Amino acid sequence: MHSPSDEVRMQERRSDHRMLCAELVEVLWEQGGRHYHRIANLEDISLSGICLHVEKPIPAGTRIIMRYGDGQLLGTIRYCVFREIGYFLGIQLEDNCRWSSGHFRPEHLVDPRELIEKSIARHS
Repeated sequence: MHSPSDEVRMQERRSDHRMLCAELVEVLWEQGGRHYHRIANLEDISLSGICLHVEKPIPAGTRIIMRYGDGQLLGTIRYCVFREIGYFLGIQLEDNCRWSSGHFRPEHLVDPRELIEKSIARHS
């Protein structure tokens, strides 16, 4: 697992705008010749990356498949950090596998920029 400072560096490297979200998805991976799957909560998503919340750690460097509805996204775990409520996985999507809201729109999807604009307007 990587340290929280590694997580910050990963977040800073993601150049695409993140959308906050909440959606249950399925995560599949192979480790030591065994296949695993878990249910995870999709926390945020961008064109090139996702953040998942899971109950148990999955090692950095692991290639995963995230399944949703009738589609999937492929990527590699760049960090796995424990926070009070579980493990958060930072996943870099494969170059040929980018997210599009036209292809997959999580049920709860929020653009943080809109929240900031609304807050500023409310206080003006």
